[in-house]
Amino acid sequence: MGTLGGKLSGIGMTSVRTRTRMVERLREQGIRDEVVLSAINAVPRHIFVDEALAIRAYEDTPLPIGSGQTISQPWVVARMTELARNGRELGSVLEIGTGCGYQTAVLAQLAGEVYTVERIAALVHKARRNLQSLKLKNVHLKHGDGSTDLNEELAVDAIVVTAGATHVPTALLKYLKPGGRMVLPLASPAEGVQRLTVIEAGPAAYREQTFDAVRFVPLLPGLA
Repeated sequence: MGTLGGKLSGIGMTSVRTRTRMVERLREQGIRDEVVLSAINAVPRHIFVDEALAIRAYEDTPLPIGSGQTISQPWVVARMTELARNGRELGSVLEIGTGCGYQTAVLAQLAGEVYTVERIAALVHKARRNLQSLKLKNVHLKHGDGSTDLNEELAVDAIVVTAGATHVPTALLKYLKPGGRMVLPLASPAEGVQRLTVIEAGPAAYREQTFDAVRFVPLLPGLA
C-alpha cells in the first residue's frame, strides 16, 4: 500500500493509537481471529465517514454515510469477516453492498481479490474515491444489483452480504466454491430479528448456522 495522504493525516482522533484502542476493544468483545484484527488495524476508518463525523469514527457504532445508508459498527465488520474467513486463507471474496467501502477495505487486507457490488450510484462514487485513496489494487467495484444473479464468471471463497435479507439470495450461491461460506444478516419470518447467518457449501448440500443478532438496512433490488 502506498503513502496515505490528505484526509488520512491528522490529529489525535485519527491516529494509529486510536485505531489500536479500537482493536483492543474488539478483542475484549470476543473477536478471536488475529488476522481479522490486524486487517481492522490496517484500515483508517475515519476516511470512510464525512469529516464532521471523523471524531466518532472509532466508536463502536454505525454512522450515516448518505443515501439512507450506514457504515457498520467495527464489531459487526470484524465479526462478519471472522465468520467469512473461518480460520482459512481467502483467495477471493464477493461483497454485496459496498456502501462507503470500509468493509471492502478490511476484506482487501486478507483476501487476494475482492469483488464488490453496490446498487446506489452515489455510494459507488464515494467508495471508489475512498478505496483509491488507500491505493488498493485488489478491489473490483461494480454498480449493480447484488440481490440477484450478477451475470459474472466468478468463483469465490466467501460472500459477505452487508444488508439485511428476509431470505437467502440463492442466485448468488452458485458463486461459492466448495467449502465456501456466505455470511449475511438474515431475518426469520417467525422471529423478525436479523441474525448473522452462515451458509456453507458442503459436498452434497448447503449447511446453515445462525449467530449474533444484528441490525442492518434492508437488501433491496434494482439500481439507484
